[in-house]
Amino acid sequence: MTTAQLLRRFVPALAASALLAYGSVAIAQTAATAAPTRVRATIEKVNADNLEVSTKAGKKLTLKLAPDLAVMSVTHAAITDIKSDSFIGSAAIPLPDGSLKALEVTVFPAGMKSGEGHYAWDLGKKSTMTNGTVGDVVVTSGRTITVKYPDGEKKIVVPADVPIVSLNKADRSSLVAGAHGVFIVTKAADGSEVVNRALVGIKGVVPPM
Repeated sequence: MTTAQLLRRFVPALAASALLAYGSVAIAQTAATAAPTRVRATIEKVNADNLEVSTKAGKKLTLKLAPDLAVMSVTHAAITDIKSDSFIGSAAIPLPDGSLKALEVTVFPAGMKSGEGHYAWDLGKKSTMTNGTVGDVVVTSGRTITVKYPDGEKKIVVPADVPIVSLNKADRSSLVAGAHGVFIVTKAADGSEVVNRALVGIKGVVPPM
């Protein structure tokens, strides 16, 4: 068999193998960058490297703590804590007039912005999250807030019974048994669930986001 014949025979197989290997790498990379999930749960036990928690549905989970874990405390706030130029987040559902009805409002610390934009959320059917900078706050007319973000703005109506909370930077000392939290979790290569960010209620506060 000549060299040319050998090349014609083996090059397609090598190309197929290369494509298969590339596809496997792409799948692995996609899995490694899978979107994080939110685990809403109560802390049952705290260890050096993990948390034992119980979800609202009663499921028991063990969550690993990332070495660079970011912790924020969640405390009660009021509509008066929301000012023009405040950065807030609000889970909400649509109203017939195109505005949004808040399910909760979270006030971020001064100078901190996170998750800016408007996107789907997981607090019920058609729920969304809007994170942005407050324009107008009209407390005397239905508690309406205008929230601006790079691609647009939304008007959000905040009913009187909707929880309003504030975030503050905290550390692992906030992770205590009995505390309620929202834990941002990613799946590690070994299948374990790793907490990268934790929003933890202080003094019995249940993070509403």
